[in-house]
Amino acid sequence: MKKSLLSAGLALGLALGASAGADALKAGAVAPDFTLPAAADGKPLALKELLAKNKAVAVIFIATKCPVSNAYNGRMAAIAREYAGRGIAVVGINSNVTEPAADVVEHAKKNGLDFPILKDPGNKVADAWGATRTPEVFLLDPKGVVLYHGRIDENQDDPKGVQSPDLRNALDSVLAGKPVPKAETKAFGCTIKRA
Repeated sequence: MKKSLLSAGLALGLALGASAGADALKAGAVAPDFTLPAAADGKPLALKELLAKNKAVAVIFIATKCPVSNAYNGRMAAIAREYAGRGIAVVGINSNVTEPAADVVEHAKKNGLDFPILKDPGNKVADAWGATRTPEVFLLDPKGVVLYHGRIDENQDDPKGVQSPDLRNALDSVLAGKPVPKAETKAFGCTIKRA
C-alpha cells in the first residue's frame, strides 16, 4: 500500500512539475551523433547508421522504473511497430545510472518493447541533447535535424482519451512530406537519474 501511494504521488508530482530542459535541442537544431551499446547484447549502434536507412528516427529517452515512462510502454511499442514498415525507426535510450543494462533488457521483454534500446553510460547523450525526462522524444530527419521535440501525447493515464497525439502527428507529417505542425511540446515524466 505504501509503495503504491508513493508511486502515485511520485508520478503526479513529476508530471505536474515537469518540462522540457532549458538546454534541450530545439526544432531545427542538428542532433549530435552518438554510438551507444545496445542494452541487450552490448553491440554498438550509431545514430548515423539509423539516419542513413530511414526517412526519420524517433529517439525516445525511457526508463524502467518511472511510472510515467511505463504508462507509455504500450504506445511506444505500437508506434515502433506501426511506423517501422513506413521508413521510420524508433530507438530508446536509457540514461539512468540507477538502471543497469540487465534490468533494461528484462523490462523491454516484459513490456513488448521490440525496438533497439541503448544504454547511455555517464549520461553523455542525455547531456549533449539536453534530455531531462522520461519519456522524452526527439524526431530527426535523415540529416539529424530535429523535426519534433517533446512528449508522446498529453494523456499518460488514458491512451483512448488522447486529444493531442503529438508524436503521431509529427510522424504522419514527415511521411506526408509536410512540416510538423507543432514542433515543440513540453516533455513530462521522471527526471533522468544522472551520475
